[in-house]
Amino acid sequence: MMDVTTSQTNSEIWRELYVAALFETDREKMPSRIADAEQAIVARARELFSAGNDTIEEDQALDDALYALRALQSCLHLQSAAA
Repeated sequence: MMDVTTSQTNSEIWRELYVAALFETDREKMPSRIADAEQAIVARARELFSAGNDTIEEDQALDDALYALRALQSCLHLQSAAA
């Protein structure tokens, strides 16, 4: 059985890293912020999958966050190519 405290902490961690990536203004730091957030999101998704509980809302939030991070990453690549 999953420890509730650990679950809450991991849920908070991916969200904090996600927000940090979205609001990072230093272009040099953005790729690592995005990578850190993606790793935390994937780890949380795996954790929820193995728990086997009904986590549809957080699963959707994780999917949305990954989509947004990948869109941000694409924008960075496009801007770098245009420069």
